[in-house]
Amino acid sequence: MADDTINQLIDVAALQAFVHANVPGATEPLDVQKHVAGFSNETFYVTCGARRWVLRRPPRGPLLPTAHDVIREYRYLSALHGRARVPRPVAVCEDTSVIGAPFYLMERADGVVIRQEMPAAYDNPPGRAAVAEQIVQALVELHSVDYQAAGLTGKGDSYLPRQVERWSKQWELTQPRTRPLPGLDSATTWLKTRIPAAGGVSVVHGDYKLDNVMYRADRPELIAIFDWEMATIGDPLADLGWLLSTWGDPGDPPGTRSRAEGPALTTREGFPTVDQMAEMYAEKSGTSMKNFAFYHVLAVYKLAIILEGLYMHFLEATASNPASADFEWYVPVLVDRMHRLMGE
Repeated sequence: MADDTINQLIDVAALQAFVHANVPGATEPLDVQKHVAGFSNETFYVTCGARRWVLRRPPRGPLLPTAHDVIREYRYLSALHGRARVPRPVAVCEDTSVIGAPFYLMERADGVVIRQEMPAAYDNPPGRAAVAEQIVQALVELHSVDYQAAGLTGKGDSYLPRQVERWSKQWELTQPRTRPLPGLDSATTWLKTRIPAAGGVSVVHGDYKLDNVMYRADRPELIAIFDWEMATIGDPLADLGWLLSTWGDPGDPPGTRSRAEGPALTTREGFPTVDQMAEMYAEKSGTSMKNFAFYHVLAVYKLAIILEGLYMHFLEATASNPASADFEWYVPVLVDRMHRLMGE
């Protein structure tokens, strides 16, 4: 990316001075490159001699009070390093005068993020099965961390009621600016009347899915979990619900998911089904799947409301991506999916 674009987001000279002062042994000049992926915090690759880091900072412009909290990300990385598969944190800066925003540095992992294609070394049924087993195993390990011993706190017991309330309020605010969706209203009622007792209390990643983890390029070993912006203390099955809402064949009308989300990589031979993934998590964690339908519906419900909000921006001519027009038909597909999961 052009240097002037980087300079709008990073004061490289000030960053270099901070690194030299705060990272032991770092004395070489910095090279900074923008990483273009995702829609969350801004990400940069930073090189200092033989050291390779990733820098995360919020995007420019006004932010919601709890959005894009990179200090929160760093706190979770620091607490979980050595306990879960997370990159090593290097340094954090809350002083916005240094580069114009708070930021942190973490070690750059060496591997591949699987999105639309499998790494050639294990693009076969056994390799795909191993990828699935690893993403479940890493999640079980994360959920088994003693978060209190790690120095983390949160209101885990009230997580589910707060999630349902938060997202139902978001739908109430969005609906008058888009369209009636009675199926989404009835899903709201279904969720509110079926909130189970917590399936446990643990660290919750909040956006756990295949393209937020990294594998080795030469073998199907998961080496790092990324994007901790939404991390909290809550119900671990919420992470499994979100993962499986992105997984396999959801039973939607043929072709609809691939039109909206790209080719369904995890429907290829070797990948377990959604039900098999849930069984694998249950076996590895000892967690009951009795109420898992609730968590699965909640995940699709959240996705539908997020995408309806993007469709609202399309209707109001404020969308950053013209593909938001597709949510006119895709959100109702998600609503239908919810009702299948609800058994209706």
